Amino acid sequence: MRNRSSQRRDAIIYTESGMSIKFGTDGWRAVIAGDFTFHNLDRVSQAAADFWNGSPPAGTERKIIVGYDRRFLSDQFGRRVAEVLAGNGFEVVLSGCPTPTPAVSFAVKTQKAAGGVMITASHNPPMFNGFKIKAHYGGSAEAPLCQAVEALLDANPVRAEAAADAIRAGRVKARDLRPALFRRIKQIVDFKLIARSRLRFAHEALFGVGAGCFDELLRGTTCRVTTLDGRHDPNFGGVNPEPVAQNYAASSAWLKKHPHDICLVTDGDADRVGGMDGRGRPLTTHQIICLLLHHFIVNRRGRGRVIKALTTTSMVDKMCAHYGLELVETGVGFKYICAEMLKGNVLLGFEESGGIGFPELMPERDGIAAGMMLLEMLATERVSVNQLLRRLERQYGPHHYVRLDAHFPFEKRAALMEFCKTKPPPRLLRSPLAEIKSYDGVKLISRDGSWLMLRGSGTEPVLRIYAESKSPAAAAALIREGVRLTELV
Repeated sequence: MRNRSSQRRDAIIYTESGMSIKFGTDGWRAVIAGDFTFHNLDRVSQAAADFWNGSPPAGTERKIIVGYDRRFLSDQFGRRVAEVLAGNGFEVVLSGCPTPTPAVSFAVKTQKAAGGVMITASHNPPMFNGFKIKAHYGGSAEAPLCQAVEALLDANPVRAEAAADAIRAGRVKARDLRPALFRRIKQIVDFKLIARSRLRFAHEALFGVGAGCFDELLRGTTCRVTTLDGRHDPNFGGVNPEPVAQNYAASSAWLKKHPHDICLVTDGDADRVGGMDGRGRPLTTHQIICLLLHHFIVNRRGRGRVIKALTTTSMVDKMCAHYGLELVETGVGFKYICAEMLKGNVLLGFEESGGIGFPELMPERDGIAAGMMLLEMLATERVSVNQLLRRLERQYGPHHYVRLDAHFPFEKRAALMEFCKTKPPPRLLRSPLAEIKSYDGVKLISRDGSWLMLRGSGTEPVLRIYAESKSPAAAAALIREGVRLTELV
């Protein structure tokens, strides 16, 4: 129950307290009507406003960008965030419709805003929603910023200005954030080449905010665009809107009957990618990453540092060694890749979960930009995506990847990580252990290049077990070894 402490014409002020709110790898996420309520949203919005009021980034305006996805109540949650920010004296640019997360980040960067908020739970199940903070540079907020917001929870009473009043006064402005991002994407790709390529491009939108984006970008070109699962469905067709093969069944079957050149898959907020070849065979995020890296190095003749999360395929390591490029490996979470991108001289940044960042755009992952870059690649190469993948495998060898997410108690995680670090198996399959990396989970690497990694989720009692080897059978065997390690603790 809200305890109304005072009221004035232009703002409502009330005090609240409640559950602890913690930011995970990329923002705060919780179950709608469980912990993700208007009550708690008010608390975290006020804390964010207090942070930006107390620590305004140099060279920015008193402006915050607010966007939201297609989840249940997301539009109302976004409107409420705008009301709290306006009540704290900020000019708010509120998306006029569900929008991709990259569009919010790009608006923050180009409009010199102090920051941004995106209401989304990304790829999580439909019952979740979330609150992502975007920093002034147009990328994911780093840990110190999130911790500072956490520390300000309930420090001040919540101040909110009714949206109708704020809109009339010009303190909240409704804008479509997508066109500016689309214009910039057209500038960083060879759009003329794509426009005359006659490519048949399919997009599995997974009922998310990416729906319609490629139709708009490629309107008036010779490309034929087919959007699959593009309607607005807060239940996401009964699946989690995550770009993984088990969510492609219906679109895969459709593509077998209606072949295209490629099919890109975007997650619920369109900042991550997966894909299929033109006949519905799934592509891994690692394959997409390596295809784009090859395109940037060979066709675009790009140079610079390559940034990858340590759960990403080791084919990237071989490609960078072959071309003499510096490779930087980070912990899991695009915020770490973003931090490296901000240092400059970066060719590409990417992570295993399908986040790919393009420095010419912003230090943020963008599924829409990734799709356009894949079209540029196909328009340049003029061969099928499968031919390109076979070419990479001939040059760098086969790389087969598996990931298993298993329930594992929080209280046993530290003991498991210590055990894997101090008492690892001497061999992975038949190859001697060559290296151990333990700065984010524990990664065991064998002499033949195969690897096994165990890492806990930042927000759930879930252990992620990753493995890569030369064959599907070998990768599966490594996963079984990872499960065996968990049973020893």
